[in-house]
Amino acid sequence: MYVHTPTPSQTPKTAPTIKRSAFFVSDGTAITAETLGRSLLSQFGDVDFDIKIIPYVDTPELAHDAVARIEQAYQLSGLKPLVFDTIVSDEIRTIINGATACNLDIYEGLISRIADEIGHEPNPHAGMAHGDVDSEDYKSRIDAVHFALDNDDGARTTHYDGADIILIGLSRSGKTPTSIYLALQFGIRAANYPLTEEDLDSSNLPKSLQPYRHKLFGLTIDTERLVRIRQERKAGSRYASLAQCQEEQRAIQAIYTAQKIPNLNVSEMSVEEIATRILQITGLKRRIG
Repeated sequence: MYVHTPTPSQTPKTAPTIKRSAFFVSDGTAITAETLGRSLLSQFGDVDFDIKIIPYVDTPELAHDAVARIEQAYQLSGLKPLVFDTIVSDEIRTIINGATACNLDIYEGLISRIADEIGHEPNPHAGMAHGDVDSEDYKSRIDAVHFALDNDDGARTTHYDGADIILIGLSRSGKTPTSIYLALQFGIRAANYPLTEEDLDSSNLPKSLQPYRHKLFGLTIDTERLVRIRQERKAGSRYASLAQCQEEQRAIQAIYTAQKIPNLNVSEMSVEEIATRILQITGLKRRIG
């Protein structure tokens, strides 16, 4: 029986996956829109979103520019983008809402409900939500972010006296994004230190960490997930092998147990959830409002 084998030119090609665009739009930094938007999108972990951030949309002209970008994303994908905005001005918000998109006005519904409840209309000026930012809060936030970056990945260990918390864990277990999120959203000075293969040879802590055991918090991650993450970074390497990851997992759990270090499995958690759980477990208080 003759079986037709398609030539390379005849072989059907798999259509590329089309991502749905998600825009975070604001008349300020867009930090609030991004934080709330990402938190909501994290509930749909199986969907791959194309994230775009548009800050400082505080004039009608800039609003029309933002709409043009949203429309372009719709034309390219054929899928309505999701638009999360924290815009105070009714005029500018109306322009944004004119885009072909699923518009999710974070402020609009909340502000109107508050106005109805207290019987007082909000100030309509754009940017008001960002104009009264407490200067001490802002300084604390920036200082905490700088601290996290300066003390990332065990690069420096001489400033741990100033740390509120020191995250430890295996390489690629989520320490860096969690440290930065704790700094950015809560003003917490978080350092992080990766326990390497050399550190895991015994159940003792590295010397640089021993004086700060009371500040340590461990992150753990399922072995299979760790393998996948490491394969994306160094495919086919010993570092990413199942055997290596299993051995490191056993060793770090032994350290957590021997040293009585609180720890959290973050395999199925967003960075927002990780940070919140850390605060709940440790009792750390946010430094910014």
